[in-house]
Amino acid sequence: MTQAPVFFISHGSPMLALEPEVLGPQLQALGQQLSGIKAVLVVSPHWQTRQVQVMSTARPETIHDFGGFPAALYQLQYPAQGHPDCAQEAARLLTAAGFATTLDAQRGLDHGAWVPLYHLLPQAQLPVFQVSMPHSLDTAQALKLGQALAPLRAQGVLIVGSGSMTHNLYEFRGANAQPEPYVQAFTAWVRAAVLANQVDQLVHYRTLAPHAERAHPSEEHFLPLLVALGARATDTAQTIDGGVSYGMLSMESYVWGLSANNAHTPDESKLNPTSSAG
Repeated sequence: MTQAPVFFISHGSPMLALEPEVLGPQLQALGQQLSGIKAVLVVSPHWQTRQVQVMSTARPETIHDFGGFPAALYQLQYPAQGHPDCAQEAARLLTAAGFATTLDAQRGLDHGAWVPLYHLLPQAQLPVFQVSMPHSLDTAQALKLGQALAPLRAQGVLIVGSGSMTHNLYEFRGANAQPEPYVQAFTAWVRAAVLANQVDQLVHYRTLAPHAERAHPSEEHFLPLLVALGARATDTAQTIDGGVSYGMLSMESYVWGLSANNAHTPDESKLNPTSSAG
């Protein structure tokens, strides 16, 4: 592998850690294909700050930043080490790109990081660190943030934007609810734009995509996709069909820079390689 890949993962409900559903086994299979990775960088909507912060914690704790779930979920731990040196380099790149950036040596891993990694890298064998999302971040700035972090890929850092393809918790349904039509329409529009490399349309998705404001009453769970797009350069895009949870959480995810010949899932029909246009 000449450089580390980029993932956008829809992390869904924290219950994904206990109930892998459609996406969990696919993440595990993808993780088994990774090689030459030095560290994992995660951008999650569950760490928002005034300015950009980079987690330089040597041994980050597992943060259970949610409430009202079964006791077993709070007992889960993800004991990955941090990577202070990579954090320092990430901070340097972000500062050079014009982002006011500081280090945080106390921050732990929020559920937007450790829940998908619980399946992707279940042995917690790779160091993990996070980069925060500023409260003022918009789609154009998220794209720029990803572009600033992209050089880390050549150093073996896997970049993960962890968010949600759709995220309207006001419409949360039961576990067996059928997918809402607007969820499917929005997901299909985004997929077409990603696979056609129409980054400008994705930057302006709020006015162009069908049901955008209903799919995302607030933008924080969509912005990690733009971070991933910024880091992906011209790599091949692959779609991971994660299904829809609770009727309204599309779990669709994407991978860039991982060979289609090596990246497989238990159900290979779920993973659709398509060459990016540029």
